[in-house]
Amino acid sequence: MQSFKYHLILASGSPRRKELLEGLDIPFEVRVIPGVKEIYPSDLSAVDVPEYIAVEKAAAYRKIMEGQDLVLTADTVVICDGTVLGKPKNEEEARMMLHRLSGKKHLVVTGVCLTTQSRQRHYSVTTEVSFKALTDEEITYYIAQYHPYDKAGAYGIQEWIGYIGCTGLKGSYYNVMGLPVQSIYEELLKFQDE
Repeated sequence: MQSFKYHLILASGSPRRKELLEGLDIPFEVRVIPGVKEIYPSDLSAVDVPEYIAVEKAAAYRKIMEGQDLVLTADTVVICDGTVLGKPKNEEEARMMLHRLSGKKHLVVTGVCLTTQSRQRHYSVTTEVSFKALTDEEITYYIAQYHPYDKAGAYGIQEWIGYIGCTGLKGSYYNVMGLPVQSIYEELLKFQDE
């Protein structure tokens, strides 16, 4: 996009999200407010969790927005058997999550929220991912080499485990990495035209 009328702000410290957004060739800055809570009501449906959190994150930025700022917030979760798998706290949790995903299909859902001073749009993108049955040795190797503690579901599709473990994918690959850039591009075009 040659000239985007908004000052786009990526409200995320994720290097993957930054790399993906850079691929759209729209200038942006990264701005992270520390300590924004990623909590949600316990009765919320698993597929609604990331969108809820993305909207909650956006609320924290409203106070510091100026003029033509457009803030992009996002949250990604892995859902297996109806349960949200967040970021593992330690090796034991990472191992448990990868065993849970082994030999199954699961969903990766990213909630996206785009906010200006006068407007807000939010939505979710879902991708279905299939994994082969992973061996204990493969899981141990992956955790030791890649330390997936900052990744929902304890894995990065773009890493070794994705190369050897992913047997199928329905939907956006980039969504599984953490940012559905194709849909974000379309939504940014709508903001530009309005």
